[in-house]
Amino acid sequence: MWSVVSHERNWRWRVLMVSAGVVGAAVSMARAAESKPAQPYVPNPVVHRDIEYVPGGHERQKLDLYLPKEADPSSKRPLIVWVHGGAWLGGSKNPCPALRFVNQGYAVASINYRLSRHALFPAQIEDCKAAIRWLRANAGQYHIDPNRIGVWGASAGGHLVALLGTAGDVREFDVGLNQGVSSRVQAVCDFFGPTDFTKMSSFPSTMKHDAPDAPEAKLIGGPVQENKDKVRRANPITYVTKDDPPFLIVHGDKDPLVPHNQSEILLDALRKADVEATLYTVAGGGHGGFKDPQVDILVAQFFQKHLRP
Repeated sequence: MWSVVSHERNWRWRVLMVSAGVVGAAVSMARAAESKPAQPYVPNPVVHRDIEYVPGGHERQKLDLYLPKEADPSSKRPLIVWVHGGAWLGGSKNPCPALRFVNQGYAVASINYRLSRHALFPAQIEDCKAAIRWLRANAGQYHIDPNRIGVWGASAGGHLVALLGTAGDVREFDVGLNQGVSSRVQAVCDFFGPTDFTKMSSFPSTMKHDAPDAPEAKLIGGPVQENKDKVRRANPITYVTKDDPPFLIVHGDKDPLVPHNQSEILLDALRKADVEATLYTVAGGGHGGFKDPQVDILVAQFFQKHLRP
């Protein structure tokens, strides 16, 4: 019988393998992710599934919320929000790699968002921001600390959490309900997310990022190099300012889909703005599937430092 840790790592990194590859492969991988094994064992969590963070909205505008059972119901828990990958073409809020943090006293939310086949960018970041606003507006009901919200995502999810971090003050992406609360977050854990679409094809990759049918093109509505204005709007580096939250960035140096330089570009922009940022490079690591035990340690330490000081 597997231990909780080994079981979790097995399915968790398989979920992170949902990639930003060619369109056909990305769709099939995203569909496969939805049929992965169930969540890892968490002792008696309180689970709220399929909460509409946009009431009456699109079927994808829902989230799952996992809460630890505590003796003191008045305590406020820090929140980690998981944003799934899948090349903006597929993927699902279930399974949720961040679920292990419920055992450590965190509240955990896992969100779905509209995919590129449903709506072009900025629908995806609008949904992520709407989910953050809903969680903050309803924090009291679920004993969540609205001032301690972190986000974590991989690949396309990494791109979106990076945007949550850098574009927290960009009001044009805040649409819909709960406008009286902020969509800013206090910590960002970005696993190999794209950060500058125009430079992805400048480095080795197994796919053509500038192609008309590339996932990036599907996201913005046209080939990357022919739509520089749309690309700039979608790039997390566009919005970097000195008041952005701290970042932990993790990327394999052998990633065949999202070039490692994408994380280097983001790190450089953040540091130039005097934002606290760390890039951990997984030696020999590909697009997820990391076997380096230091990755889990760094993620835990990062959220501990910034959400539970």
